[in-house]
Amino acid sequence: MSGKDPLLDVTGLTKHFPVRGGFPVRRTVGAVRAVDGLDLTVAEGESLGLVGESGCGKSTTGRLITRLLEPTGGRITYAGQDITHASRRELAPVRSEIQMVFQDPYASLNPRHTVGKIVSGPMEINGIDPKGGRERRARELLELVGLNPEHYNRFPHEFSGGQRQRIGVARALAVSPRLIVADEPVSALDVSIQAQVVNLLQTLQRDLGIAFVFIAHDLAIVRHFSQRVAVMYLGRIVETADRDDLYGNPRHPYTRALLSAVPEATASHVPAAARERIRLTGDVPSPLDPPSGCRFRTRCWKATELCAVEVPALVRVGGNGVGHLTACHYPEVGRAMAAGAAA
Repeated sequence: MSGKDPLLDVTGLTKHFPVRGGFPVRRTVGAVRAVDGLDLTVAEGESLGLVGESGCGKSTTGRLITRLLEPTGGRITYAGQDITHASRRELAPVRSEIQMVFQDPYASLNPRHTVGKIVSGPMEINGIDPKGGRERRARELLELVGLNPEHYNRFPHEFSGGQRQRIGVARALAVSPRLIVADEPVSALDVSIQAQVVNLLQTLQRDLGIAFVFIAHDLAIVRHFSQRVAVMYLGRIVETADRDDLYGNPRHPYTRALLSAVPEATASHVPAAARERIRLTGDVPSPLDPPSGCRFRTRCWKATELCAVEVPALVRVGGNGVGHLTACHYPEVGRAMAAGAAA
């Protein structure tokens, strides 16, 4: 992490969803370990990218951070305050400081409310009375995100997908947040307008100093937006590093496999040694019954008996990046990749 003061500190975060079965009594017969011992930090004004395959727990992590879900275990500290199991009243002072931009820009907007009502609603709920009134502020926010302020009285169905997502961003900005969790904010949009929305978020992050947790599965978009990247696999972080260090010198086998799958047209920043296509065998294990030890071992070409009995810790394994952490017993040495990055 950078030298800035930490804004968000997550330690050992877990979320298990109970699975019920049996007849006639519905009893708990297992649990889906969606998030299972996750550690990450976000500095003030920093943008952190959270990447991984579908079903690895990225979106659940975002909802835990924003306290839309109650954690099963672990600790969430925001601005020095433990909010892990904070009550609704205890969360009230910080609720406005942590906002979320959802994946589906239509499902997250109330179709019966006008755009003005949607954007000004958070101000009303939090008792915020900006200078000039809430309507004026809402119009200013619409203009800030690239929409016409005159669209204040229109309804969500009158806008395109990209415009709806801009409305969602304006709503998040209405309460002047310090942290925004963006849950795959462009994955539901046409490719032609994805870059526009990402550039908008990047400009807001830079100009307003807002910290971002940017959740996505598109590695090219994450590299463009994020200063630091965390790679997630089956409920856990397996590698985290500065953007350039992670993309230029991946040390976890899973990270290397992900980067090898990036299309050639968008992989010019990835060294040739890292672009060698790696085809993983098997499917992602079920979070109902994850493998013992290292969760990636069932698909890893380096796995040994040690990987089956001992969970690898997320630690620094050397290299240029002080904050480059990897959870692997046999991390990539990175010589060829480091040479490619330096060329």
